[in-house]
Amino acid sequence: QVQVVESGGGLVQPGGSLRLSCTASGLTFDDINMGWFRQPPGKEREGVSCISWSSRIIYYANSVKGRFIISRDSAKRTLYLQMKNLTAEDTAMYYCATIREMSSRTCAGSQVSHWGQGTQVTVSS
Repeated sequence: QVQVVESGGGLVQPGGSLRLSCTASGLTFDDINMGWFRQPPGKEREGVSCISWSSRIIYYANSVKGRFIISRDSAKRTLYLQMKNLTAEDTAMYYCATIREMSSRTCAGSQVSHWGQGTQVTVSS
């Protein structure tokens, strides 16, 4: 069965950096669009960044453009999210997911096929 597992979350000070990783098994990694979503406390889950199977199409939420970078490594079957200049507004549970359809303008939770269990990111001094 498909398994999606995130890692790399933790506590970081404002202005700091963090890199999330996500491994996916039980599927052909190179054929799958993937992405990161997050759910801040008391708020709905939102798409943060998504990347197509070829890496040619990338989506970033406006709130993270210029600060977050998504990438994927086929040899390691791993998806990454490099986050910098973190603020308290980035505090959330971050989820990795496999995605059916996406574009450079949208990456919706309704298109997710498989979710990871989530990794907590807390930005606080």
